[in-house]
This record gives sequence, C-alpha cells and structure tokens, in this order.
Amino acid sequence: MSPDSNVIEPFSPDSDLLPIRGERWQGVRYGCTTRLGGVSSGHWESFNLGLHAGDDPEAVRENRRRLAAALPGEPFWLEQVHGIQVVDADAWSEPGAAADGMADTEAAGAKPSGAVLLPRADAAVTMQPGRVLAIMTADCVPVVIADTEGRALGVAHAGWRGLAAGVLESLFAVLQARLPVAMGWRAWIGPCIGQASYEVGDEVRQAFVGVDHGAAPYFASGMAQGKWQADLALLTQLRLDMMGIYNVELSGLCTHQRPDLFYSYRRSAVTGRMATLAWLEQAPQT
Repeated sequence: MSPDSNVIEPFSPDSDLLPIRGERWQGVRYGCTTRLGGVSSGHWESFNLGLHAGDDPEAVRENRRRLAAALPGEPFWLEQVHGIQVVDADAWSEPGAAADGMADTEAAGAKPSGAVLLPRADAAVTMQPGRVLAIMTADCVPVVIADTEGRALGVAHAGWRGLAAGVLESLFAVLQARLPVAMGWRAWIGPCIGQASYEVGDEVRQAFVGVDHGAAPYFASGMAQGKWQADLALLTQLRLDMMGIYNVELSGLCTHQRPDLFYSYRRSAVTGRMATLAWLEQAPQT
C-alpha cells in the first residue's frame, strides 16, 4: 500500500498520544507516539518512554502515566534484546516466573526495569480485548500484525539483527497457532530509519542477501567502499510478503530525518524512545 494513507496528527492536550497510524482496521487500534507531549528535557525532550535511555526516571514515569491514561489499560512492556523471542501477553501473569507466557521457553528470561520484571522478548501476542501491546523504537522497525477480523494481534521490534534472525516469522507462527482459522492477515510498518540515513557494513547485507538474493535490491551502494544503504522498511515488507502477508501498509516516515517528531539513535546515541502500541477493541454486543 502507499504510505500516502498514513495519518500524522499534531499533538495537542485534547488529542490522543498516538498521532501516527495507518488505515483503520476492523477490531484493532494501533499507532505510534512521537517525541511531543511529555515532560522530559534535554536530549530526551519531551515524550520519552524508555526507562533505559538515561532520562530522569520520574519524567519517564510521568510520560508513561500520561500515555496509560489515554489507553484502555497499562501497556505490556518488554525487555527488548534484538532477538526473536515471542511472549504471550495473555499468559504472562506471574512476573517472578520468567518463562510464564513465553511462546518458546528456551532462553526465556525476565529482567528488572525499576521494580517491575519484564519478559525478555522482541514480540508479543494477544487475543484479549483491551490488552495493550507495546514496542519501543528509535530507528528500528515497529511492526503490527493482526488478522483481518480483529481477533488476534501481535507486535514486533525489528532491528536488522532480529529481522534477519526471523523475529517476524516467529511472531507469525505464534499468531497462526493462536488463530488457525484466520480469514487473512494484515500488517503495518511504523516509522523507522530510512534508506538514505541507514549506512551498514557488508555483514548486514550478507545477513539478508546470503539467505535470500531477493533482498539485494534493498541495498544501494554506499559512499564508502564496503558500505551499503539499507532499506529496512522494504526489507521488512519483503519478509512479510514471503510469509504470505500481502496486505501491508508502510508509514513512509524516517525517524532520522524528522527530529521534530522522532527520536533517532543513529542521529544521537543519547536519545529517547517512541512506543508503538496496539490493542484489540471490545467485540460488539450481540
């Protein structure tokens, strides 16, 4: 789909805190925050949601409080590690039991964030209305996947390592297992670093092209020898296409080139994090 359908609404105190989203999906709400609307200052100005980014923890907690007030429930945060682990948010009930709710319990873990134990994973699924899934990014690709009837939902954090290792394939396998009778699937690729700003080494290109030569067109020659400009968003779409998800919308927004809207780790290593959030709406009463 064309990125022209992407919605960008300026923040105001009367609006929600998810001003960036795509087309409306049946039974699903989703969107991405910007850096606007919070209380953080300095490098993290102003709506930083990452407790691990060096910001004042009290400012981050206030930003998260504001976010939660606009949502049907507290976001289900992850300890993201650039891997392929998927957590079932509906089964994660005991924070002290690290493997509870993990779709694949091998190498499952939990890591403290403040006083909270989080599942160590880069993707999450739910079939429970009102369960808010959350992914934090600052250049990596946030991906939302749902069935076309709005019964099963998943989100993924896809940096190049996780994307190449198969985080989307892992997420989709869990979604298909949860809803084997799905009529179809759709996906949204949120704001991420664009090709013009994303220079990588040959090891990154080989991680994709060495497995699938069809990924070669998404790497343009860089300015320096042995360097490439990678199109992370289209590499993500390619993976979705290979999985059989053809109904895909791209935000078309580059985090690196929009400092007015987004944090970017490539632009500044000391920076905040946006959040992509998604949840299933309550089914209508019959």
